[in-house]
Amino acid sequence: MSVEPYREITFDKEGDGPAGQPAALAALARQGVTDLVVFAHGWNSSPAGATRLCSDFFEPFPGLLAPGVEAGYAGVIWPSMMFTGEPVPDYRALVTVLPEKEPVLDRLTELLVTAPADAAAFAAFGALLRELTDVDGGGPDGPGAAGPREPVPAFLVADPVEVCALFTEALEAAEPDSGLPAGRAEGFGEGLARYWKGAREVLRQATYYVMKRRAGRVGEFGLGPLLGEVARAAPRLRVHLVGHSMGARLVAHALKGLPPGVRPVASVTLLQGAFSHYAFAARLPHDPGRAGSLRGVQERVRGPVVACYSRHDTALGVFYPLASRLAGDSASLAPAGLLGPGDPRWAAIGHDGVQAVPGTVVRPLAAVLRNGVPASGCVSVDTADVVRSHGDICRAELARVVVSAARTGR
Repeated sequence: MSVEPYREITFDKEGDGPAGQPAALAALARQGVTDLVVFAHGWNSSPAGATRLCSDFFEPFPGLLAPGVEAGYAGVIWPSMMFTGEPVPDYRALVTVLPEKEPVLDRLTELLVTAPADAAAFAAFGALLRELTDVDGGGPDGPGAAGPREPVPAFLVADPVEVCALFTEALEAAEPDSGLPAGRAEGFGEGLARYWKGAREVLRQATYYVMKRRAGRVGEFGLGPLLGEVARAAPRLRVHLVGHSMGARLVAHALKGLPPGVRPVASVTLLQGAFSHYAFAARLPHDPGRAGSLRGVQERVRGPVVACYSRHDTALGVFYPLASRLAGDSASLAPAGLLGPGDPRWAAIGHDGVQAVPGTVVRPLAAVLRNGVPASGCVSVDTADVVRSHGDICRAELARVVVSAARTGR
């Protein structure tokens, strides 16, 4: 680990963790720590990979801190993984975080590898995806479980051939340098066989759906209550939450899970956040009778809530809105206007920052590095100058944004 003192906070898929974790963090305050930086990783992270990411991300911090600031560090390690796709999609990696689904994953792998050119195989693929995601009800991560509820994506219940065809078209329309491995494979053949290219992305989106649900649950029912316990034991400890991708969703939901009257969080920084840019809104621009899923939780933060975004993040710019558009509206499966002309309803906060929250400040990264982050409220920072892809977050410039938001910099 590149920094000390460092602690790991571990949760299972239901948000439960080992006893004693809050006490271990509170003990840092008794050892002189004034500020605790908590980082939550996103998807595609094994436990060992998540620890390495924490080490790489935290490495610049000690050199950026002002005299008198004693920082501690914590990594939130939670079960989140999706197949990587390079050079051959590692479907078996999903068994690590979905061990109870191993037989289903074996059958999915066989279909994706053999790519049979018949409609019956696609029908079987669709049924396996529903079994994988428990969309027919039940299961610890199923719709009936306690925690954040999400609509069942229409792509899981619509015609599998049609869905795989649409994802194939989206992959082929993406930029050649998008960095999305599932769309660059060759040798799928013609006709129905060609649509197995899109099927890879459909599986990725299905696991995304599972991890999205899981991130919300771990944040609201795991990290939020844990931070409440830490605050009661160490009321003067300032906590700074940082999350990448799905980890940004996790830390945002942690604010929702804080006990009433407890405000230990001094700043939040969301790096390429994989959740709606309207999440904090009191009213949705396209539906004023509805609010964002995290309406008002930013008010539980004593300092700023910073959303870093980049137009180079194709994972959020192309496939997040596609998956969001298909989440609850089967009419969206019409081929015409598949991705839409920049339809703002489906965009991610990591694509264009916080939206529909009055008073949100928008700054280019250069201005933030020069003048600092505002002391409170929602702040959107365009980091496209340094963030060139979804996972491009281990940057000294981003560490400086976190330190500025935390008011701990030189």
